[in-house]
Amino acid sequence: MTIPILILLFPLLAGILIWVFGKRILAHVAKIGVIATSISCLLAAWTLYYVSVEGTVQFVFWTLGSSTLKVGMLVDRLTAVMMMLITSVSVVIHVYSVRYLEGDAGYARFFALLSFMTFVILSLVSSPNLFMLFIFWQLLSLALYLILNFNYSHPDACRNAFKTFFVHRVGDVSFLCGIFLAYKYFGTLEFVDLFKAAAEQPHVISLLPGNMFDVSAVTAIALLIFVGAIAKSSQFPLHVWLPDTMDSPTPVSALMHAGIINAGGFLLNRLAPFYVLSTPTLHFVFLIGVLTVLLGASMMLAQNDIKKTLGFSTMGQMGYMIMECGLGAFALAIFHLIAHGLFKASLFLGAGTGIHSSRDEPKFPHSSDHEVDERKNSSSQLTWATGLVVTLMMPLIILMVAHGMLDIHLQDAHGAVIFLFFSWVTASQVMFSLYRLQAVASWKVACAMIGALFFIGFIYLWAGEEFTHFLYPGHGVADSFFVAAAFNPQVFDMIILIATGLILFGWFVVYTNAKGQKIFISNWFVSVRKQMYILLINRFYIDLIYVRWSASILRLAQKVAHRF
Repeated sequence: MTIPILILLFPLLAGILIWVFGKRILAHVAKIGVIATSISCLLAAWTLYYVSVEGTVQFVFWTLGSSTLKVGMLVDRLTAVMMMLITSVSVVIHVYSVRYLEGDAGYARFFALLSFMTFVILSLVSSPNLFMLFIFWQLLSLALYLILNFNYSHPDACRNAFKTFFVHRVGDVSFLCGIFLAYKYFGTLEFVDLFKAAAEQPHVISLLPGNMFDVSAVTAIALLIFVGAIAKSSQFPLHVWLPDTMDSPTPVSALMHAGIINAGGFLLNRLAPFYVLSTPTLHFVFLIGVLTVLLGASMMLAQNDIKKTLGFSTMGQMGYMIMECGLGAFALAIFHLIAHGLFKASLFLGAGTGIHSSRDEPKFPHSSDHEVDERKNSSSQLTWATGLVVTLMMPLIILMVAHGMLDIHLQDAHGAVIFLFFSWVTASQVMFSLYRLQAVASWKVACAMIGALFFIGFIYLWAGEEFTHFLYPGHGVADSFFVAAAFNPQVFDMIILIATGLILFGWFVVYTNAKGQKIFISNWFVSVRKQMYILLINRFYIDLIYVRWSASILRLAQKVAHRF
């Protein structure tokens, strides 16, 4: 079966054709890109079906030097799912860009880079070893730099493209060190062989002389590679590049937030059997994900630019994805990755349409005081009560499962609780959003809340059972992930209880504010809120700290250079 090879070749050939003959065939540039990606999308759908029925497909084109470095393709279920996502999103973005950039001087160059980037991402997810994955990891950074620098006459675009490229280099240096250590201690970079060798050969690395500070080789390698994932997926503290990439065309933002930003989650899933050998690393991954969620969601609320708001939203969503990997829910992270890629691409394309519409009609939308008063007066106790009760149902089930009160036959109870936890958080977000539809009759909103709860519960049940075992069909494989990532039971219960308290507190604040009862408003609270807003709008001054550090390092380097 050679169809997977064609999935890569069509975008590559389209990119080369447009790049070489773009000016001569300018009228057909968009058609070439759309047709190539559409064919790849159809082939990806067939590949997904074939792999799910027949099993993994692997190609070896040639071997470099010895049998340890191979150039080929690995198309398993994870790769097939990612190929389907990448090509489908790329088709939509290509079609959207036909008229969006019509008349632009860089029209052909844009479609060439878009096709090339599609090829690079497809090649990355189909890499059979760490060597090839790292090569395309680098090409992805290069392609991202070129397409972010699309408006090269715009100084901010050039500066931010370089900033993105530099931050990625920081992560890639760590990634490369992890690859060197993996080859040194396990003698292979092929995924299957690497996982087997790491499980059978527990090497230890001494970080200080005299074996004063020993660490597992698997832990060291996993942490070094994770830094590369942190940089690519905009995780704290290497998140500073993502919010500043909005000077590029909207289709670029859509592809970046639907495809490129997911690279970190894919990398952790590809190396899942390796990461589960180091429980401390998984706990660290979880911690980074939690910090990123809190920072991204908080800074999003302080933005007044629609694309930057979506950018910080992506940062928070990627934090959820990384957090899920740290909990051992690797398949849930892929499910989250797919859902986020589809809806965030739609949001960015919709934002582009809104920006164009605002240019045609620069005035603010007209609204009357009568409409505002009508919305305030239409809130109902039924809506609030329904949302509160429905939201309470999920934490109740979670706590019952966590304490073994339900007779659920699972190898690890944490796995079930994690899926229930994320379904509860998602349902709670929907409840908050629907509660703000106060202009709609309350019984309609209440019915929508109940329907949303059942829909979300069904989706997470499917993700927890069918999708998890689809991606990791081996007997006990998915359960072993949860076992490796399991926290101490007391710590796990405490996390769930804190989350429950915060959600219920949020319901109380939303209800009292809707009723005009500012219970928690005091001079102290107002002062803290203002200070917090200043910190959020300035991104906690993390960017400024990095700028000062880089200036200090540059001055030190200049002094050293002058001495020699």
